[in-house]
Amino acid sequence: MKVELNRVNDAVHFEAASSFSDIKVHIDGSPEIGGEGLGARPMELVLMALASCSSLDLISILKKQRQVIEDLKVVVEAQRKDAIPAVFTSIHMIFKFKGNLDLQKVEKAAELAVKKYCSVHDMLAAGGVDITYAIEIN
Repeated sequence: MKVELNRVNDAVHFEAASSFSDIKVHIDGSPEIGGEGLGARPMELVLMALASCSSLDLISILKKQRQVIEDLKVVVEAQRKDAIPAVFTSIHMIFKFKGNLDLQKVEKAAELAVKKYCSVHDMLAAGGVDITYAIEIN
C-alpha cells in the first residue's frame, strides 16, 4: 500500500492520493495552525476510517445473511487527551440502520465486523483507545 501527500497551498492544505485509485482526499489543519477549512483534519480521517472499515465488513456479513439494508448511517464521537499529543482516549460509534433486519443478526455481525475484522479498530484498541458501539434499527 502506498499513498502520496502533496501540499496544495502556502498554508497546511494537502491532497492525498492512493496508488490503488484516482481518488483524491483533501486534508487541512485546524485554524490554530493555519488551516482554512479546505479538507478533513487528520484525526477526523481516523474516525472516518474506523467507521468505514467497520461498516464495509458489517454490510458484507449482513448481505450474506440475506438481511435487507435500506440505509446505514454511522455517527462517531470521540474524546481526546488534553495533552500533546492529543490522542483518542475513547470512541463511540452508533450504527443507524433502516431496513428489514433481525436485531440479533445485526448485533452478532457488528461484533465480528468491529472487533474481529476491522484493522483500524485493532490498531486503535492496541494503543489503549476504548472503542464502543451501539445499534439502532428504524
